[in-house]
Amino acid sequence: MKKVEIYTKGYCPFCTRAKSLLDSKNIEYTEYKIDLQPELRDTMIDRANGGYTVPQIFINNQHLGGCDDMMALEKQKKLDSLLA
Repeated sequence: MKKVEIYTKGYCPFCTRAKSLLDSKNIEYTEYKIDLQPELRDTMIDRANGGYTVPQIFINNQHLGGCDDMMALEKQKKLDSLLA
């Protein structure tokens, strides 16, 4: 299984939506809560090539993007192959 990482904030509806999609697919992921660990914010921005909004999602250290990017891949039926 692929390594999935997601940077989130607790009050973010897009984070909740992205995690719900991963949960519905029974995908295990590592969550970094940057509102509770603000020191991780700079790491997230560096890894996301300047992306500063949450969520920021990574699969096997490759930047996927945010919630809308993941939902677009799901709609195109391309997400499962990335997660397999």
